[in-house]
Amino acid sequence: MKRILYLLPLVLAFAAGCGPGVTPSPNNVPEGTFSGEFKYLHEHAQTGALDSATAKIQLQIEQTTFAVTGDTSTVHAGSFGTYEVNSFKTEMEFFDKTYPTTGIPAKYHLNGIYSFSYDGRNLEISSFGAFDTLSYTYTLVKTGN
Repeated sequence: MKRILYLLPLVLAFAAGCGPGVTPSPNNVPEGTFSGEFKYLHEHAQTGALDSATAKIQLQIEQTTFAVTGDTSTVHAGSFGTYEVNSFKTEMEFFDKTYPTTGIPAKYHLNGIYSFSYDGRNLEISSFGAFDTLSYTYTLVKTGN
């Protein structure tokens, strides 16, 4: 099952890039409004059982800022902050201003370092946790400027 977790972002990124009429972004940095699904997946190390949760979200990305809205009632927190893209344009680091400074947050936040792929329309953002048994994946489509 761990192998599937390793391959899932690669398969999704490849599939997203094969669609007709998709023009790559000249700078490969996403900007605009994106809508889609956030998915949390956790494989328990001892039992192999899977836990998952999903939420439909919207992500607004400007030059240096972001905001998460949509279904933020149970799984994913509504949030906002700043972000940076690494020089290779393969990772984004999000700095969520609503992320609690102490304790464990009650909901998931777009905060920290994530790998991403973007083809001008489809945006895939993903991160893996401890021992690759935990993944956070945002599968989004550009819906506006």
